[in-house]
Amino acid sequence: MAKELKKTIAIPDNVDVSIDGRSVTVSGPNGEITRELWYPHLIIQQIEQNVYVDTTMVRKKQKAMIGTLASHIRNMIDGVVSGYRYRMKMVYSHFPIQLRVDGDRLIIGNFLGEKKERTARILSGVDVALTGDEVVVTGINKEFVGQTAANIEQATRIKSRDPRVFQDGIYVVGKEMVESVE
Repeated sequence: MAKELKKTIAIPDNVDVSIDGRSVTVSGPNGEITRELWYPHLIIQQIEQNVYVDTTMVRKKQKAMIGTLASHIRNMIDGVVSGYRYRMKMVYSHFPIQLRVDGDRLIIGNFLGEKKERTARILSGVDVALTGDEVVVTGINKEFVGQTAANIEQATRIKSRDPRVFQDGIYVVGKEMVESVE
């Protein structure tokens, strides 16, 4: 007996989903996310309060992409309902790291005593809050929140020294969904 390939995503009452060709728009209490989702021989359609991801060709790549696109849509729905928060911790041994947000950049000063400041890009729709030695990255788009956290980690990456000795940097210590994004 063949396994059912179609994935079904239930749409909550307070969320609206619209599909226009390749573009999928999800809007809810926290905002709106629009994303282009497409893969050959995959079909995304909305019937009543459900979104279906199905294929016209049963091959390994299409089977894998059905789950991937369904996960993207689920993450979009969770984002507009709840939102995402990444908690990051500053770690330094001798030189205290100085952080400040300047528009769409996080400026990292005095890292390892360096004179030149390092910068990390903050993607649109993502909020970065600085409290003591903690950095909190929040937003409704899971990919943008995760990429912003990765940009901050990469900006403090140490290349020329032994990582077992020089453990300074800013690292993700927790990921969670939040009820409302400020």
